[in-house]
Amino acid sequence: MSRIMIIVGSVRSVRKGGAVADWVRERLEARGGVEVDVADLREIALPFYDEALPAAAGRYEHEHTRAWSARVGAADGFLLVNPEYNGTFTAPVKNALDYLYAEWNRKPIGFVNYGSAGGGMRAAAALQQVVTTLGMVRARGDLAIPMIQEHVVD
Repeated sequence: MSRIMIIVGSVRSVRKGGAVADWVRERLEARGGVEVDVADLREIALPFYDEALPAAAGRYEHEHTRAWSARVGAADGFLLVNPEYNGTFTAPVKNALDYLYAEWNRKPIGFVNYGSAGGGMRAAAALQQVVTTLGMVRARGDLAIPMIQEHVVD
């Protein structure tokens, strides 16, 4: 059974990402053969990166980093529910990615983007360099949800 982590990239109190993540989870679970872990960055609430060493060292002094490492390390792949803010991805997404290295490496990631007219595709383009640097394998074919405010109530 594959373990897929859905990462909710918005931490706003009023947001569309939770509803989008639920929709994605329901479809994955309906397919069967997959265990889904929804990692809501709002609930996880990682502080800005505060480890003494770079993530690539793999030696973590803080419990919140060790917990995030264990959770990400257990996943076989990732779907990032990715809002677009001002033409790019959110700071909490970058922070969550920056915390780890080996745990992301050689694992697939797909993007479920949302936003206004562009459907979050500028955020996906900006993230490409980050996930490549982390050694992740980008899945082909993003899902873009333009004009999210017309389709989802959260």
